[in-house]
Amino acid sequence: MHLLEQNPELSQRQLADALGISLGAVNYCLRALVEKGEVKIRNFRAADNKLRYAYILTPKGIRRKSLLTAGFLQRKLREYNALKDEIAALKSEAGTKDQGS
Repeated sequence: MHLLEQNPELSQRQLADALGISLGAVNYCLRALVEKGEVKIRNFRAADNKLRYAYILTPKGIRRKSLLTAGFLQRKLREYNALKDEIAALKSEAGTKDQGS
């Protein structure tokens, strides 16, 4: 969704390359986002005068992206805190072993 928001005129092939997934997977996901009302498709003329598509996030899509981003950040913060606690415990354990030698 971030790529679409930043570059709505990317082709499905460009999206597939950027995401490292198949063109079919991009098409499937875009169709699902359109059906959910999170993305709308608009036509535009490219510099080569060919008709192309722009994939634009709707207000619903923007809200969904915000929720996904918030969830991602919360998950990463939990992981960070868990790692910080684990490092502190390992340092404490290593300090205890050094003192006991």
